[in-house]
Amino acid sequence: MERRSFIKNAGLLTAGLGLAGTAAAGGRSFLPKPNKLPAWKGFNLLDFFSPDPAKSRPRTPEDHFRWMRDWGFDFVRIPMAYPNYLDIDRSRRITPEEVYKTDERRVEEIEKLVAMAHRYNMHVSLNLHRAPGYCINAGFYEPYNLWRDEEALKAFCFHWNFWAKRFAGVPASKISFDLVNEPAMREDMNDQHTKVSSVPGQVYRKVAQAAAAAIRKENPERLIIADGNDVGSSVVPEITDLDIAQSCRGYYPGQISHYKAPWANKDITDLPEPKWPGQMGNRYFDRQMLEKHYQPWVDLVKQGVGVHCGECGCWNKTPHDVFLAWFGDVLDVLGSQGIGFGLWEFSGDFGVLNSRRTDVQYEDWHGQQLDRKLLDLLRKER
Repeated sequence: MERRSFIKNAGLLTAGLGLAGTAAAGGRSFLPKPNKLPAWKGFNLLDFFSPDPAKSRPRTPEDHFRWMRDWGFDFVRIPMAYPNYLDIDRSRRITPEEVYKTDERRVEEIEKLVAMAHRYNMHVSLNLHRAPGYCINAGFYEPYNLWRDEEALKAFCFHWNFWAKRFAGVPASKISFDLVNEPAMREDMNDQHTKVSSVPGQVYRKVAQAAAAAIRKENPERLIIADGNDVGSSVVPEITDLDIAQSCRGYYPGQISHYKAPWANKDITDLPEPKWPGQMGNRYFDRQMLEKHYQPWVDLVKQGVGVHCGECGCWNKTPHDVFLAWFGDVLDVLGSQGIGFGLWEFSGDFGVLNSRRTDVQYEDWHGQQLDRKLLDLLRKER
């Protein structure tokens, strides 16, 4: 029996080596490393996205979580603007001292949303979409710069330590912390179309390392995720040794995903009609360009760093058939590496519900307008 087991196992190993390919020196071989992060699939929820609670969306109803679960999704990302849960005078500019004035009632609202997600077996990614001293979006005065000012970094660490304490007893399987949304250097924090550039790698490392230390002071096992540099599009090699996963974006190329989006285009009147695949202007757009774009993220997975796509999707002005053709390729490229995704958003202009597209035959779903073709694409096994 022992000999037969040995022969059987040896045969399986030999077959495995043939599939794996390259053999290392000394006769050892290795298989590609799987993604360290689960391939979570789900949605962003924008309940606390606005810095002004009075302008926030209505709370995500419980039915939405039930539908997500029943459709096979297991992930929600909650992008928060930190002023949303502060007790401050919103009729004037915030001061550095007020950045620390948390509002217990607002904090409890966030905790309730997290608890509801957990009731439906969703992993929650808690994200600072607006952090002290930085946001990719304009619309709120920041009293300092996260990438340049120690005072801003101190406040950033305070907020993450605060959330680490609130969720200290929740296991890593249920919640992770996504440090700051879409990092970049902005020339003008109050101009939506200001020029942006990369955060210097060592600066990014300093900020991420400090925040991670503030979090793991409360729970050493907490799963931490850092968004890619250059507005989420580029791998951050400077932090690969910090036991921090990284999050890419599923918006490339922007000519498809953000066609006629006013916050992404200064002039939306003279843009080439999106095609996929096809010629747009002086460039041909196809799956090969996606594979090239995401190759650094594939390489990151192979290095043993967890990767997830925290945001993806398409503004509702892109023709629906073009959107689905392009997005199917995006999900295939990511899914082939075990990289999950969070669609921006569940209900709204990017969502499976109520996207307000004019070229979709919607299905009535309990009074909501359901984009069944998009839902089927998201649920497709890869």
